[in-house]
Amino acid sequence: MVKKFASVADLEAKKITFQHISAHCWAYTAEGDPNTGVIITDECVLICDALATPVMAQHLIAEIRKLTDKPIKYIVLSHYHAVRVLGASGFKSAGMQEIIASQGTYEMIVERGAADMQSEYERFPRLFDAFDSIPGLTWPTLIFKDRLTLHMSGLEVQIMHVGPGHTKGDTIVWVPSEKVLFSGDLVEADTACYTGDAQLEEWPATLDALAALKPEKLVPGRGPALDTPAKVQAGLAYTRDFVTTLFAGAKEAIAQDMNLKQAMGHIRKSMDPKFAQVFIYEHCLPFDVARAVDEAGGIKHPRIWTAERDKEMWHGLQAAE
Repeated sequence: MVKKFASVADLEAKKITFQHISAHCWAYTAEGDPNTGVIITDECVLICDALATPVMAQHLIAEIRKLTDKPIKYIVLSHYHAVRVLGASGFKSAGMQEIIASQGTYEMIVERGAADMQSEYERFPRLFDAFDSIPGLTWPTLIFKDRLTLHMSGLEVQIMHVGPGHTKGDTIVWVPSEKVLFSGDLVEADTACYTGDAQLEEWPATLDALAALKPEKLVPGRGPALDTPAKVQAGLAYTRDFVTTLFAGAKEAIAQDMNLKQAMGHIRKSMDPKFAQVFIYEHCLPFDVARAVDEAGGIKHPRIWTAERDKEMWHGLQAAE
């Protein structure tokens, strides 16, 4: 019997926390499900990552409306994965004016947006409440290359692509006066890193660039808000350990001419003792290993995940266990 995706059976609703972490910044977190960052000023509101569906966006809007009636003017896409962005249309009625993305993120939407939408939904249906409410792909209205600075009621907000890691288009939101960083999935806390579209070799250098900002609070892509400098350092170190351990194991597997199933067994020897207990580990690991082996074998640009490729890879790894 072939196993289904590890996440198909994950039906338990997660507790959502809306945490005030600095004068203007909030973290909308959900026990290992995708996080969203919020910046509220006297003028308007900025959202970092738009959730998976318009229906899910309404829950966040309701929390924001307890605090302000100002327009939710800006949506920033930290990268392109369906679970992060397909709820953007839900913010139109709340005053949305711009959907901001990096050039690399825009290129990912063009290349693989439709395939990604279907594959993510079939992998992890619980994360897409009211999937049928999604009107289509989310397209940015404002595209930047390296840096874009906003001034929201005098609050400086820097939107930057400092390097690839989780994807080639990763974008951070940095509030320098409050030393708050919204990292997207470049940083995780107490949850597996999904690396299916990653640039693993460059990821540690990008983490160095984040550390150089000296953030005192950080909202990761998944997991609890890191609300002290010590927790921020721990989150950066955890993420570095995950991606470097994974990639080192993949390079060893390639050097020993292992097939994908053999590579999975080899990489588990170093990964499981450290990470087997964290959120969505069993869901992520097959996709992580597949991408790590590809990159270690010389495939620099991640292959597109389709629903068909997902199933073929998953079934191949699970068979005969």
